Amino acid sequence: MNTKFAFVLILVLTSVTFSKLKTSNDAAEVGYEMEGVQTANRIPTDINMDSLARLPQVQREGLDVIGREAFDTYVSPGTGYETGLRGPIGMWMHSPVLAEALFDVRQRVRYGTEKDQRLTELIIISTAREISNQYEYSAHEPLARSAGLEQNIIDLVRFRRPLEDLPPIEGFGEIEHTLIQFTRELISEDKVSSQTFAKAIELFGNEGVVDITGLIGYYNFVAITLKAFDVQRPVGSELLLPIRDSAL
Repeated sequence: MNTKFAFVLILVLTSVTFSKLKTSNDAAEVGYEMEGVQTANRIPTDINMDSLARLPQVQREGLDVIGREAFDTYVSPGTGYETGLRGPIGMWMHSPVLAEALFDVRQRVRYGTEKDQRLTELIIISTAREISNQYEYSAHEPLARSAGLEQNIIDLVRFRRPLEDLPPIEGFGEIEHTLIQFTRELISEDKVSSQTFAKAIELFGNEGVVDITGLIGYYNFVAITLKAFDVQRPVGSELLLPIRDSAL
């Protein structure tokens, strides 16, 4: 075999090898497509533009005493709604008693437990991915990243990659594995498996597992609200959740 032929053969084999590696790396993304950026023409005609939902925005001056108390509970420092109501909570405020009752649940499951925000947001985006809720996922992926959740773990969730036989991923240990697996089983299976449940109890204790379940349940209710009132992402915002390709 002459030197020139051998060199070309090496280049071809190397190219094929890298091509196979790339196919392997991209395989998890096959079957999904990105929706890009929210545009005005995607917003249905029955949407109120002040609320970006099917019901109009609630104004404080239009509420009675009980309603104003509920409104002020949310629109206060440290809640994330200091500048006014939006999204699902904007819809809940049409039933102020319900909205106020949910406030303590929200504060408990999202902020009031021993989990740090990195793990809390991991559970939230895992929930949003499992129920394929674009609004909820797009709202929380940036929060997850800001809380320190590693991009490789975010990609693991958003493309719903298998959790077994993974290469080493920075920041991904048995805690992260268990939280994603628990969320997937709780939402998509008949019940959480005995093995997953036992591992969750071992890692988080009885109270912790109840709080994790509460967090998943709360964001399922958020998602149901988003669906019922067709709450829209703002025009120009990026839609971050990959959608299953209907052509496949």
